Amino acid sequence: MANPLRTSNPALNEKAFRGEVAVGGEAMTLQGTVNKTGVLLLCVVATAAWTWGMAHSETPEAAIPWMIGGLLGGMATALVTIFKRNWAPITAPLYALLEGLVLGGISAIFEKSYPGIAIEAVGLTFATLFVLLLAYKSGVIRATQGFKIGVIAATGGIAVFYLVAMLLGFFNVNVGILYSSSPIGIAFSVFVVIIAALNLVLDFDMIETGVHMGAPKYMEWYGAFGLMVTLIWLYLEILRLLAKARRR
Repeated sequence: MANPLRTSNPALNEKAFRGEVAVGGEAMTLQGTVNKTGVLLLCVVATAAWTWGMAHSETPEAAIPWMIGGLLGGMATALVTIFKRNWAPITAPLYALLEGLVLGGISAIFEKSYPGIAIEAVGLTFATLFVLLLAYKSGVIRATQGFKIGVIAATGGIAVFYLVAMLLGFFNVNVGILYSSSPIGIAFSVFVVIIAALNLVLDFDMIETGVHMGAPKYMEWYGAFGLMVTLIWLYLEILRLLAKARRR
């Protein structure tokens, strides 16, 4: 069998399915992964509604501890899921619940400054997911080796840039391109949104690879988790882009 295809999503790279073959049990299916993804989306919405409500209450600062807890807990849970894939049936929903706390609060903050921006970002995120899934299934977009290398390199470059920007922030050095609504700032956000979206194609391909390899049933949860990682990133980048556009 050909080597599994790579993806820049650490949750769905080729190592994710190495050695993961169902023996004497149910195997991973595409429909099962879709169902699990739906469950994770519901988990995100449930907790996002909680912090969204708190952020719009008379004491909006009450949402901050929940957001911080969600951020730190989500990062820890993501790492556990990546290294303990068989725990995914438990850790994937937990990750979604924790990330929902963060997304609800962040969305509320943007919504207060730019009314209607949250629903626009949600709509654009799911529209992007649908269009790319359709393009992938119809063969319009294929995860060729050159495509994979390009997306992986771009994603890695963005990750390094964000890390450097975060480190510089500790020294009160502001990287303007991240927040600027200038043409360059908007162009940068458009580029990041495109790369985040293209990661969905690699995720679709890796999930399909897992199905063809006969990965065990719990890998449905793992595949859904990996897809959620990309969707959350895409949503946040679209939110940032829309905010920049509104400031113009």
